[in-house]
Amino acid sequence: MLVYIGIDWSEKKHDVCFMHANGEVLQTIQVTHSVSGFVTLNKCREELGVDANACVVGLETAHNLLVDYLWEQDYEQIYVLPPNAVKSAQRQYRQSGAKDDRWDARLIADLLRMNQDRYSVWRPDNPLTRRIRSVVTLLNDLNQEVMRNCNRLRAVLLRYYPVALELFSKLDGPVTLAFIRTYPTPQASAELTFDQLRTFLSQQHHCQRKKWAEYYGRLQQPQLQANDAVVAAYTPQAVSYAQILEKLVQEQAFWKRQLVQLYSQHPDQFIYASLPAAGEFLEPALLAKLGDDRQRFPTPQVLQAVAGTCPVTHRSGKRYTVHFRYACDHDFRHIVQQWARLTIDVSPWAAAYYRTVLPRCNSSNDAIRRLANRWLEILWRLWHDRKPYDQVYHLTQHTLRCKPR
Repeated sequence: MLVYIGIDWSEKKHDVCFMHANGEVLQTIQVTHSVSGFVTLNKCREELGVDANACVVGLETAHNLLVDYLWEQDYEQIYVLPPNAVKSAQRQYRQSGAKDDRWDARLIADLLRMNQDRYSVWRPDNPLTRRIRSVVTLLNDLNQEVMRNCNRLRAVLLRYYPVALELFSKLDGPVTLAFIRTYPTPQASAELTFDQLRTFLSQQHHCQRKKWAEYYGRLQQPQLQANDAVVAAYTPQAVSYAQILEKLVQEQAFWKRQLVQLYSQHPDQFIYASLPAAGEFLEPALLAKLGDDRQRFPTPQVLQAVAGTCPVTHRSGKRYTVHFRYACDHDFRHIVQQWARLTIDVSPWAAAYYRTVLPRCNSSNDAIRRLANRWLEILWRLWHDRKPYDQVYHLTQHTLRCKPR
């Protein structure tokens, strides 16, 4: 007997609906998000006389301990339904708009029963890929925190200590942060002798020795002065932000090393290492987004839609519109557009394509997104065939396709 299991998950409990292949609801239960709750779900399935491999499970997330438990119990047919698909089907089943979690579980089971062929079975990536994905996510969060605190520190320094912003090019650089901690006020930096500044820069391993005299001269020039009350109010903030940024930058450096080490062990590393201009972060970031399961993205069009690089088309009668795709993995789109932008400087094909489409685009970002869409199609083929990128072969094939007959 084939049974469809719809699960409406939440942080503390899960509503579960067991549905027969003919649409009959066999049982509905609510289990807690705990070991005992998971065991209860499994026992209910056993009481119905259904094997785990005869169950088709649907829920709206793959990142949950419940999914891990189901995999351990040999539930192999697990489908992750897009939340938007479930939400849009609410009115189809209940015109009144009434909603509750138990009904949502039934809705998920019935959606899966009626449209199973529209979704792909979720297969977990290998442990190494999951570790790479977690580190990529952490680094993205750290990058955002660094940028956020840099903006805060910049605003504080502009208020009372603008010369500190002018000395060094990188606000989150170790020399800049050490300077702000060591000389946190304009008065402290103005009283520096050249020997003291040279000793400080030498201790911070600042290698641009030719600029040391320039830095000292800039400190001795007349500066915009805030009054003592303003300096006293903002100095502790600047020092605190500098300390926070130092810790964040250290964490960034540590996890970047970890990412390089993990990425070098992955069997698909040679594919992403061959991509032009991807670099030590975007290579594993792309690997983490595509994963290991080649059936997850059965066509390049599916991959492009998930990444949000292709537009959405609406056709109705005489009306035909193409607009920006909002429903997608926004992190994936940001990653692939970053990569596409970098390829313009190293790939003749990418540079030529970008120059060709730019006049027809609304903005340079639109042209970059179109280029990213093309690169994803190439990456999909490399990923499916398990082959590295060969620029000579690509350009040769491109020339042959464009050659008039």
